[in-house]
Amino acid sequence: MSEITLTAEIRKELGKRSKTLRPLGKVPGIYYGHGQKNIPVTLTELALRPLFKTSVTQVINLKLDDGSTHPCILREVQFDPMTDRPIHFDLFGLNADEELTIEVPVILKGTPVGVKDGGTLQHVIHRLRVSCLPKHIPDHIDVDVTDLKINTSIHVKDLTVPNVQVLERENSTVAAVVPPTILKEAEPETAVVAETPAEPEVIARGKKPEEGEEGAAAAPEAAKGKEKEKGKEKEKGKEKKE
Repeated sequence: MSEITLTAEIRKELGKRSKTLRPLGKVPGIYYGHGQKNIPVTLTELALRPLFKTSVTQVINLKLDDGSTHPCILREVQFDPMTDRPIHFDLFGLNADEELTIEVPVILKGTPVGVKDGGTLQHVIHRLRVSCLPKHIPDHIDVDVTDLKINTSIHVKDLTVPNVQVLERENSTVAAVVPPTILKEAEPETAVVAETPAEPEVIARGKKPEEGEEGAAAAPEAAKGKEKEKGKEKEKGKEKKE
């Protein structure tokens, strides 16, 4: 269990007046616990930063300016959405004989066999929710992934954490090695054979005469008529000459 000691002031600026502390580099907060009195406190932003800029769980020995000391943990930090600077924090007081629920960081150890074979390690659960006495709070939970092969995984039920009850579902995946991603090659485009366009069909105007109908014999009759007319013209020519 990792411990840190912080010195804080009991805050007199309450409610909206607490906003006046932030321009001074101070962050308002609250200390509370089961069966304990709520105490408004303030910390400098510099002193608060190590509490949330860490990858381990820390028990805080909070020393107040009235001479009292309170073991606690950081429960929550609120941040300004525009500046991402802390604007409020909650400290939860610990009772030595009372179990508490807390989230503990999960750290993967080792290089999996499957990664050496080309697989990819996936870290699924980064923090585990556990229940334990304050004295048994782990800094973090180490998970050895050295023996993980491709398509194998470690689940919550595979973990052993002394003096701690893990509250996550047993079948939840903590870490896994997945096969390498294979990019599918683009299939070659099928060559398109240009078809020779068919010659357009010429459609004659009018009704096409069928064999055996009057229209089929029209041509020879017309030719005979023209010959008769020519003969008549010749005869008229002869008569004029006479």
